[in-house]
Amino acid sequence: MPAFRITPAVAEAFPDTLIALVTATGLRGRESWPHTAAAVEELEQQLADGTWHPADETDPRIEAWHTAYRSFGTNPRRIRPSVDALGRRLAKKGSLPRINPAVDSYNTVSVQHGLPAGAFDLDHVTGDVDIRHADGTEPFTPLGEPDTVEHPKPGEIIYADTTGVLTRHWNHRDAHRTRVTEDSNHVAFVLETLHATRDGDLLKIAADELQGLLAPHADQTAVSYLGPAQPQAST
Repeated sequence: MPAFRITPAVAEAFPDTLIALVTATGLRGRESWPHTAAAVEELEQQLADGTWHPADETDPRIEAWHTAYRSFGTNPRRIRPSVDALGRRLAKKGSLPRINPAVDSYNTVSVQHGLPAGAFDLDHVTGDVDIRHADGTEPFTPLGEPDTVEHPKPGEIIYADTTGVLTRHWNHRDAHRTRVTEDSNHVAFVLETLHATRDGDLLKIAADELQGLLAPHADQTAVSYLGPAQPQAST
């Protein structure tokens, strides 16, 4: 099974990073996930009632990602961190997109807690996954655009396996090859913070919530953590 690693250069540049890796094996994406459906609906109702609103770019959790994006040459108001883009969409439309139960689960947890989240179908990952600076030669095929090939800018932080880029701009957009579908069986989900000293407990709560949504629909789930002090975790 692939390992996930943070390279020393990324750990040095972002020393307070903490990433929760939630893995699910034997995932059953075609059955009903009532707890996830209820969580999505509850969040949308709280927004409608005015009792909750998604974090925006004035929130320290989002602001930290904007600062990080600028540090590796990405304009975060043009190419937004995933949780920022998702929160803006929710605030504007009043509803979250319904993709499939696994994706809906991490989207809900992500926007509720103001933490970027993503997922990878591990059956389509080759080798190990590194969170590293791009050299600019790596191929990337964006989610939903299977005939498109892009290349990251040198220095951009990416998730990459031995074949190519899995996520551009750290957490802006996922690759088509490793997208999670209703038929994905073995999936790694990630939740991220750049400020573990401030938001580490929040990250762990979010990871536990995500695991709780996944567990009834998987043969096995597990949570591990990546950071500069522990730069590798297995799936």
